[in-house]
Amino acid sequence: MQVGYVGLLKAIGNFDPVGAGGLAAFARPYISGEIKRHFRDKRWPVRVPRSVQELVLEIRAESGQLAQDLGRMPAESDFARYLGVSGDVLREARRAEMAFQPGSLDAPLGGEPGTATLADLLGGEDPRLEHILSMRAVAAHWGELPPREQKILIMWFYGDMTQAQIGQQLGLSQVHVSRLTARALGHLRARLLGLGTPVPAR
Repeated sequence: MQVGYVGLLKAIGNFDPVGAGGLAAFARPYISGEIKRHFRDKRWPVRVPRSVQELVLEIRAESGQLAQDLGRMPAESDFARYLGVSGDVLREARRAEMAFQPGSLDAPLGGEPGTATLADLLGGEDPRLEHILSMRAVAAHWGELPPREQKILIMWFYGDMTQAQIGQQLGLSQVHVSRLTARALGHLRARLLGLGTPVPAR
């Protein structure tokens, strides 16, 4: 009813009582068109481009006539030629039509209650998620490390450098680099586990 009223208001806005006939006859196509557009655009649970929506409706409307003309069920190539579209566009419309009535993730796969559902078979834990959470936790305490320890850890983990290479670049012995690395990692580990606040080596 609300959509129909929108069409009526549009008709009233465009109605010319001098040149047109009665308002009822003039408003009828406005109201009908508004309702048709509403059902075309709002009944799709998944967002589908309008051009694809219109092609899906055209396929439905023309399939019976095309089958009658051919004397058989139309093939994909028949539809493409008849509608003047490419095979890729037609296949996209076919896939979009499946989105018009999507299946439930909670529906039993075998049709029997108690059997596995589609949701049981889809998805899984992303192994990168734990890494991201860990990196965010490290970032929260990263500023507590002295700049030299930060630089050593960056060169080690992201620069893929050995402790000897890091020592050469920073003018430190490999033993000193190893000790600073261990203390920095120990500080971060303790902070993440809530075991206290050890002071990294300077």
